[in-house]
Amino acid sequence: MPTPLPGPTVTPSHIPDLSADTAPVSRPVAAGNSRRKQTLMTLLDALSELTKDDDLAGIGSAGQQPSFEDDRDVPSVDEHLQQVGAESFNRFQRRVHNLDKELRNFSNAARQLGSSVGILSSAFHLRERLAQIAWLFRENAADLFPRKVSHQSTEPFVTPNMTHGRKRARSKAPPHVRRPLVLEKLDPEDFPSQLSLFAGDVVTFLHCLNEFPEFTDEAVNASIVAFEGDLKYWSSCLKAYEGQFRYPAVQRYLHDLLSEIGEHIESISSSLSMFVEIGVPTIRFAQKHGATNLLNLSTVATFFSAVTATTLQYSFESHGTPLEDAVNGFWFTSMVFSIAAAVNSLLGLTWKQAMYRSPGHRVPWWVLIWIKRSPLVFLVLSVACFSVGLVLFAYSSKQNSVVSTITTVFTAFSSFGLAAVSAWFASERWIFSRHKGKKWLQDSLDDLWDAMMSIPPFHQLVQCLHVVGLWTSSVSGRTVTVAKHASTTVISFFHRHSAETLHPSSSENSLPSGSSPDGVIPTSMRTRRGSDNTYTTSPLSPISVEGKDTHGSTVSFASPSEKPAGTPNSPSSPTRTRTRFAQAVRSVIMMQQASTPQAARARSVSTALLSPDGMRRKDTQQVPMRSSRVAGLVPKLRALAPTQDLAAHQALVRHLQFSPNGKFLATSSWDRTSVIFHTGDPFTHHRTLAHPSGFVSQVAWSPSGNLVLTKLTRSIKVWTEAGVCSKTIDRYRSVQSICWLPGGEAFMSVEGGDVTKLDLTGKVLDQYHFDRLMIHDVSVTPDGQRLLGVGTLLASTDGLQPSKCRAEKQIVAYNLDRKEVENQVPVLHDIRDITLARSGHFALVSYEFKAPPQLWKLEMVRDRHKPDAPTTTRLSLRHTYMPKFPVDFAGPSYFGGKDDQLVLCAAKAGDIHIWDRESGALLHHVRAQSLGGGDLTCLAWNPAADPFMFATGSHDGAVRVWTAPPSLSRGGRTPGSVTPLTDTSSQLHLEIEYRTESPSGQQVFDQVPFRGETPLPNESGEDGANPPSRRTIMFSSPQLGVHPPTPT
Repeated sequence: MPTPLPGPTVTPSHIPDLSADTAPVSRPVAAGNSRRKQTLMTLLDALSELTKDDDLAGIGSAGQQPSFEDDRDVPSVDEHLQQVGAESFNRFQRRVHNLDKELRNFSNAARQLGSSVGILSSAFHLRERLAQIAWLFRENAADLFPRKVSHQSTEPFVTPNMTHGRKRARSKAPPHVRRPLVLEKLDPEDFPSQLSLFAGDVVTFLHCLNEFPEFTDEAVNASIVAFEGDLKYWSSCLKAYEGQFRYPAVQRYLHDLLSEIGEHIESISSSLSMFVEIGVPTIRFAQKHGATNLLNLSTVATFFSAVTATTLQYSFESHGTPLEDAVNGFWFTSMVFSIAAAVNSLLGLTWKQAMYRSPGHRVPWWVLIWIKRSPLVFLVLSVACFSVGLVLFAYSSKQNSVVSTITTVFTAFSSFGLAAVSAWFASERWIFSRHKGKKWLQDSLDDLWDAMMSIPPFHQLVQCLHVVGLWTSSVSGRTVTVAKHASTTVISFFHRHSAETLHPSSSENSLPSGSSPDGVIPTSMRTRRGSDNTYTTSPLSPISVEGKDTHGSTVSFASPSEKPAGTPNSPSSPTRTRTRFAQAVRSVIMMQQASTPQAARARSVSTALLSPDGMRRKDTQQVPMRSSRVAGLVPKLRALAPTQDLAAHQALVRHLQFSPNGKFLATSSWDRTSVIFHTGDPFTHHRTLAHPSGFVSQVAWSPSGNLVLTKLTRSIKVWTEAGVCSKTIDRYRSVQSICWLPGGEAFMSVEGGDVTKLDLTGKVLDQYHFDRLMIHDVSVTPDGQRLLGVGTLLASTDGLQPSKCRAEKQIVAYNLDRKEVENQVPVLHDIRDITLARSGHFALVSYEFKAPPQLWKLEMVRDRHKPDAPTTTRLSLRHTYMPKFPVDFAGPSYFGGKDDQLVLCAAKAGDIHIWDRESGALLHHVRAQSLGGGDLTCLAWNPAADPFMFATGSHDGAVRVWTAPPSLSRGGRTPGSVTPLTDTSSQLHLEIEYRTESPSGQQVFDQVPFRGETPLPNESGEDGANPPSRRTIMFSSPQLGVHPPTPT
């Protein structure tokens, strides 16, 4: 039994028992001993549960909370993260257990097959590797979540309570069900090699599985091949982190891989289960069918040898003449071949049913031919020799000439048929081998016939025969036509005569035509379609036929209880139409109310807080925080409320950013404009930056705040604070993101796998290449020496691509002076961008979809063994900011507050989360229901505002400013409440000046009318001759559920 570790360690409820369902060797055991053993096992289980309860009580009484104020890289500090991580590992463990169970079931079923030793051996080796992989991942999870997952020694993966009982029950298990042991000492550094060996074992199992030609399962092949490709990809990628497998960052990446590996394991388990249910019986049937054929062949050969021996009794004494000697020679030869056929058939039967026989492709060809083909060949030769000897015996025994002739003729006939069929079988085999099953023997014969007919003599003969055939067919066709005409005339004559005799009043029972005035078909039965798509008949009223054309008439069926519309007893048609319309309107209104974002979110929030077992989940337990700091933060955050709504754009707001001095707010949108607002109460419009050439996806203020960059798809524009475009830099490549250098003299442009350093004139100052990495976003440290980037790995070090899993993403610390990567951290989720704190010691990483943001710390480290070694940067994960329930995050996360003490993130549904950076505690959560709207796309914090201020952008182009109201009396607001602004309460009539980088561009942009705007003609009557350079737009705060007004 494994020795329990000291300390408050809780044994998980799912111990990796990889042999719990192993079938024991059947032995005669007394019933009393079985009952006593079962009672002891139950008592041991009860004692184990009591031990677990005592350990849990000890942990609860300790009450020690870890301290997070120090600088250590804590693996996990949140109880919720501990619980989620343990659940993820337990889910993976259950999948491993299920796969091990399916492999055991497959081994038990495969023992009934011939040549099963290979598949049994490969299955057992796969189970051994699976146990080692599970042990490594368990140790990794125990290091990350020590309060939920315990370490386990390298012992058999079996429940400790069951060990002694099983050892007494049996001495040794069969080789295919023997429990796997983790005997070798494993280390986390063995992850790459173990995954590579795991891939090899999986492929070996697949090859052994495909050695059964009787059945091939494409589902098993596809799932195993995909798993093998992903295992090799992970192994190749992990080689780059040698010596870092005990770092928490790499350990978390390995833990995240559990979901990907678990999906593969679950797919293989389901496919293997189907193979056991369908494939193994099919293979067993095919092998049994082949064995039956060999057994029948052996029986026939034995019987034929007896017949030959019997006939030899009449001829073996007759010898001396050549004819008599020939008879004895053929019959002795026939008996030898028949005996050889019987013996070889039994030999082939034994070989096919042998468990330890080699697969067919590993046996020499002459052995296969002797075992598989020789019995039938020997039997055919035996029959042929016996037939020839029989004919000769008819002549040597001086039988009647008629008897000799008949014997000769029928023997020749049967021998010819036997030779023809044998030649056909051999030709089919040869054609299949030559054309790989693409052609049949008949197709090859047709091709041969066409080739022969292309020869001139045969071609002319075929043409003559064709002409004769056409003449013969034409003559026979005329004869057949005359005969048909005569027979039709005679039949019609007799038919009319019989009809007039039997039905003198046919008009009474005939169906009326479509042109009859009544249009009613009298019938007593009606055909209708039942619920099970069958047709039944029921008594109904007459069927009315509408229309005058029988081919296009419409048949309506009416039951006695139904009356057509328009009859005096039925309600009027307009009344029913109005009723149906009213019902349809009510249904549409109810559907719209049910599908509104507020109702949907209300339902989703009410159910999102429930755990999978139906119990309400407790709020995320946060670590203790310094009360003095939180006492000043929480009231300020709760006082934040939306104070201004700006209808800034006509399309989705893609990005927001306040200037470093907090005086301006720059926005970018898909309406090809970027708007600069002057902060204040209220916000006032400053400039609108037009971009007729494309969408604006990012804005970036310079550190001094006097310049702003706007990013387009393949170009970057440099604008002054006054809204003048000083430079347009065309990059001719897709630009992912832009980032200023700390001094503001240059900026970085992320272009695929390259990061280009540009000055304000567009001159390339330097370029940094990242091998096999697609960079998404970068940020430069305040000292300008290092660059932090996030990106997706395009290929592993061996050039491998993922088969089915997600590609690896990386967070990279790059030294700009030495142009080398100092540290790289793998992550699994789709990464979005990275933001540095103003101190340069922390980086905030945002992810796509539902992955929460993470805080990474930059630590400066130096090799102790090399005093002259330069200082390098190491990334360590400090916090994962978990929301109360899973949400889909929108846009990048931001630092906020004094000294970047807050972390903000917006959700697409409209929720806003604010965490404490140092402790990871969720300080404030603004629900979308309280705002009356949602669909947020981005968020930005004002670093210079006091009190707090931030802005949010939405899909409809509106920008909402959040700040604390100056007083409770002004505006009638209370902290935390939201008062919808009406159109008349905060209308901002602003005069907007549109500026572009060139006069021609300015003219083109001014000629494009706004939505709902009609271009005004000038004095000369020509449109666009003197375009206005200034326009007035009314920014108003839309009511809840109402779209912003159209600019005028």
